[in-house]
Amino acid sequence: MIETLASQPWQLAALAAVLLVAGACGGLLAGLLGVGGGIVIVPVLYMLFPFLDIAPEIRMHLAVGTSLATIIPTSIMSARSHYKRGGVDVELLKTWGPWILVGALIGTYLGGRVAGEVLTLIFAVVALLVAANMAFRPEGMTLAPAFPRGLLRGFLGLVVGGFSVMMGIGGGTLSVPLLTAFSYPVRRAVGTAAAVGLIIALPGAFGFMLAGWGQGGLPPLSLGYVNLLGFALIVPTSMAMAPLGAKIAHARRPKLLRGLFALVLLLTALRMVYGVVT
Repeated sequence: MIETLASQPWQLAALAAVLLVAGACGGLLAGLLGVGGGIVIVPVLYMLFPFLDIAPEIRMHLAVGTSLATIIPTSIMSARSHYKRGGVDVELLKTWGPWILVGALIGTYLGGRVAGEVLTLIFAVVALLVAANMAFRPEGMTLAPAFPRGLLRGFLGLVVGGFSVMMGIGGGTLSVPLLTAFSYPVRRAVGTAAAVGLIIALPGAFGFMLAGWGQGGLPPLSLGYVNLLGFALIVPTSMAMAPLGAKIAHARRPKLLRGLFALVLLLTALRMVYGVVT
């Protein structure tokens, strides 16, 4: 490892810069719009990794694995904070959490084995749906007066867990819109989603670490598809920028900001699709 770092100091410095930028962007938009940082961190890493000469076939795996690893400490802190304020629905987690965990395990198994192009397309397609929801869903619109029970609740948990892991995102991006669509209070949905993020990120990060173990072409300080600099640089910058994003959000019109982010997410997803098909 020491020889690798000594022989590629430029790559280590460039990787550190990429992670700093990714963390700052993720934290800023997380605070600004209330979305998970992974929805920003993954595409930023994916688009900047080519400048580090990281092979296309492992680029998305590395972005997803690193993003999942950074979600672990941030989701622990966030869930703890929300729990103290009564914002985590423990009863819902008792019935929904196991299904999310099973979905995350399935997603981890598949995500570590499918081609990078498949992971990229999954991210792009779901990101398009997220962008459409943010841009066009009317304020206060719901699908039903209560969150489903039984097998439908389990199925939704499998979907949230599986797709979140393969996208490298936490619980907020998918579970918050889903919960609020079923008349769930927004603040309680956000707090519960923070705990969901931990259920997703723990098996996901370790799974991608094992899946990439011994893989050639990884950048310095990588354990499988998880880069350790992600912990050192993405997490602190993300947490530092999140309060600034929240401050800006209170000073600007949230609807306009969400529309702009939806547009950026749409363009990002289309760019990722274009990179796969060309």
